[in-house]
Amino acid sequence: MSDELTFHFDVDGENFTSAGHASVKVKKILRELGLDPETIRKVSIAMYEGEINMVIHAGGGEADVSVDDKGVTIVLKDSGPGIEDIDKAMEEGYSTARDNIRSLGFGAGMGLPNMKRYSDEMNIESEVGKGTTITMKVYF
Repeated sequence: MSDELTFHFDVDGENFTSAGHASVKVKKILRELGLDPETIRKVSIAMYEGEINMVIHAGGGEADVSVDDKGVTIVLKDSGPGIEDIDKAMEEGYSTARDNIRSLGFGAGMGLPNMKRYSDEMNIESEVGKGTTITMKVYF
């Protein structure tokens, strides 16, 4: 693949019925491009977890996905409250999700750890009161 393909998605906040739509669309696109199932699986899981986090914590955001000859890059950007302690947020089981979110089966504190687990590279930039940008890369 010589050219980079890019896709943009808006992630609707506080809407759990549409959460995950972007990752499902990306999964379909990657299949159509003929990428290997393991790459597709990793991208899909990492992106889904990110979408859910944006819905739970940030009132939505944007997802940009690019595919080139090296792999897939996912950039998730929101204007939410930001992450106060990134190291703490990376701990499995740590969550700041509200009780009503937990009652829906979300907010178990596995989002960021799973995003890191299923990506080959992950970078978090967050400023309290301004928002968060997470960049993940999955290589072929």
